[in-house]
Amino acid sequence: MNNHEIDYKIYGDDMQFVEVELDPKETVVAEAGSLMMMDDHIHMETIFGDGTESSGFMGKLFSAGKRVLTGESLFMTTFTNQGIDKKRVSFASPYPGKIIPMDLSEYGGKIICQKDAFLAAAKGVAVGVEFQRKIGVGFFGGEGFIMQKLEGDGMAFVHAGGTIIKKDLVPGEVLRVDTGCLVAMTRDVNYNIEMVKGVKTALFGGEGLFFATLSGPGSVWIQSLPFSRLASRVFAAMPQTGGAKDEGSIAKGIFNLFDGD
Repeated sequence: MNNHEIDYKIYGDDMQFVEVELDPKETVVAEAGSLMMMDDHIHMETIFGDGTESSGFMGKLFSAGKRVLTGESLFMTTFTNQGIDKKRVSFASPYPGKIIPMDLSEYGGKIICQKDAFLAAAKGVAVGVEFQRKIGVGFFGGEGFIMQKLEGDGMAFVHAGGTIIKKDLVPGEVLRVDTGCLVAMTRDVNYNIEMVKGVKTALFGGEGLFFATLSGPGSVWIQSLPFSRLASRVFAAMPQTGGAKDEGSIAKGIFNLFDGD
């Protein structure tokens, strides 16, 4: 095994966090800002890239640069147990949804997931970039043609919005999914983009112009509430410009505070 072998427990229902148990000298790597709490004697360090062993400074810089393409930070954070007994560190989801534990050794050593899905992993798991080969996927893929790939033989944790369902596709089986609802898939799944047939459906159906087609064999994970959909509903419900003084507005008190009313 190239990865550190970590134990874990997931708490909560809709606002979950994962508690990782580390033996002495074991390390877990996580996205910056995902820490919830940790025991004493856990050493926290900011690193370039994803925590895998890179050859020299240029290797680390290249690893970090690939992460920027997926919208992530140049840096990640490692948490190492420097005590003499077991210690625990916890990481929280950034928005309502579920945390999905994935043992990469059970999925051929590689999982492809949407950008921003990665939460944490055992040290040794490589977090890289997966480019879609077909140009149509690149231009019309909804969440973009640049996706994350998690490679290794250890545990990794990804998060997604709403309820998560895993679908196991047999060879030749096709599943059509809203592009924003796709969370992750195994390496053998064929991913493509199709345009919604019928102009009326595209314009008045309330959905996007494109959806993802996933062909088996392989496993896919689907989320019921993409963050982009949640954010658009929150934005639509916000008071419009000029409505800060309206009776019942949440912003009224803040407006009065600075306006002197």
